[in-house]
Amino acid sequence: MKFTGILAVFLTLTLSIGNALAVPAGKVEFPGGPMGKVTFDAKVHADKGLKCADCHTAPKLFEMKKGKDKITMADMNTGKFCGACHDGKKAFSVKAPADCVKCHVKSAGAGGGAGAGGGGGAAKK
Repeated sequence: MKFTGILAVFLTLTLSIGNALAVPAGKVEFPGGPMGKVTFDAKVHADKGLKCADCHTAPKLFEMKKGKDKITMADMNTGKFCGACHDGKKAFSVKAPADCVKCHVKSAGAGGGAGAGGGGGAAKK
């Protein structure tokens, strides 16, 4: 009986690891300040071959819980958070004014752009 219980726990943990590392189906929205909200689309990044662990473990660019990190453009411009990859080499740059609309989308009432949200632009290789 004890062996069956241990086996059940082991199998549950083993089978759930894939779910823990899977990219969530939804999107995460951030306020984005005066430039408009930012929607992080995990699928866009997963389609480029990235896994959650690439940003949420070593190097730990982001905490797993929304709101734990205070993400600023100043930090990104120095290579932190999104800026670690969005440097103009690995992916479009967070510093390029023409690329702002790839992440920032102003609300319809704010006369904003038609941004792709979530970095919908093509990544540079």
